Amino acid sequence: MTFSKKLTAAVTALAAVLSSAVSCSGDKKVGQADPTAETTTLTEKETSGSSKKAAPSEDMNITWLSDFDLNPVDGGGRSTALALFEDVYGGKINYINAQYKDRFDVLDSKLAAGEGIDMFPYDTDVFPQGVIRDRFDPLDPYYDDLGMNDGLWDEMSDVIRAFEYKGQHYVIPYALSEPFLLTYSRKLMQSEGIDDPYTLYKAGSWNWDTFMQMMDKFRANQHDAPRYGINGWFGEAALCSAGAAAVTYDGTSFANNINDPKLEKAENFMHDIAAKGLYDKTWKGNFPTDLNTLFYAMNDWALAESNRLNPEADLMVVPFPKAPDADKYYGSCKFNARMLVKGSSKGAAVATYIKCERLAATEGKLQAAAKDAAIAQGITAEQYDAIQEYLSPMNITPFFDYSYGMGGKMYGAGNYNYETRGVIDNITSVLLDGGPVDSWEALRSAMSGIIDGEINNYN
Repeated sequence: MTFSKKLTAAVTALAAVLSSAVSCSGDKKVGQADPTAETTTLTEKETSGSSKKAAPSEDMNITWLSDFDLNPVDGGGRSTALALFEDVYGGKINYINAQYKDRFDVLDSKLAAGEGIDMFPYDTDVFPQGVIRDRFDPLDPYYDDLGMNDGLWDEMSDVIRAFEYKGQHYVIPYALSEPFLLTYSRKLMQSEGIDDPYTLYKAGSWNWDTFMQMMDKFRANQHDAPRYGINGWFGEAALCSAGAAAVTYDGTSFANNINDPKLEKAENFMHDIAAKGLYDKTWKGNFPTDLNTLFYAMNDWALAESNRLNPEADLMVVPFPKAPDADKYYGSCKFNARMLVKGSSKGAAVATYIKCERLAATEGKLQAAAKDAAIAQGITAEQYDAIQEYLSPMNITPFFDYSYGMGGKMYGAGNYNYETRGVIDNITSVLLDGGPVDSWEALRSAMSGIIDGEINNYN
């Protein structure tokens, strides 16, 4: 059997046991150690005998430093990616725990001591900050191990290019997750005489103008109880939808882009929503059951609970609308990736594991099982399909801004205080929530100097 046939056979066998596991899962939540892993997992019993397993290989033995384990914990099963890595490639992942707040200190101390750390999780703090601080190596020398030229990554090619730094690729996202969504009730839309946002999205007419018109109409129809256009968290998605970054990079140096007219339009759009009283700032963890709010803004984690609490509402989801003059949709989401640690001798193994993550995220038979698992946990099939549509870079461009990875002064909550939180946190919230400045001109002036100061640390 050739290696390619062996891989295909292994994927098919894994998909079969995944489907069996999902069909018996009922409402039980799937346990997993990795918060970004596929929801479908495998136990040792389920995969034993499913295909001929590769012999353990020292070359595929990876040391992983993180605040979460990629191996099963508390009786949970293996993620699909881990099952592929172990069973097809003979791989193994050794876990070193570090508290989230201490993870970079632990990594730096182990690098200084010459201890062999191979892989580290990607998050917004990693890039470009971690690369510039010499914590990571590029993955370009391991493109063959990644399967980069086999068609596996074609859909992600633009996303990968967005992370390029000095001609190399330290971050190669294998999947997108946690898309920003607007949840709404089709039943409520119909009763109010408002068009279905999903229909507008499919027609290419879902933009800031149609969005605002819907909220205005809903608010104008209010009777006794107060009505709102939107609740939840959406400032970051609104800014992303403009398609302009606060910090740009030309391949050599970073530049302050705060004066971009696209950003100004997005900020004034947020200001208008707040000024009209359309934004309900009250925290809610799900689509409001009183049906006095037209849209609920949140990532997909809130959708199953929203369905459970609103069984008759016929809930649906759409991405944040695009700017009226934009050529495409820009979306806010999470980039799932793994970093190759500086000086690791296991670059090929790390690349191989990342390929397993990509296979788990894209192989059709495995994805069918993932859909079954999501439905079992409370997402409708229609909602699931829509979310996958929004997560495809072919439909919505996932937005990346270098400023998010430039440290706490650029992207940090700062106890949710205007004086201490980062630039991005302020420009995505102040004109919605209110603060010491009440115009984009004043906010831009206050933030621009901070951006210049931080950029000087990177150029």
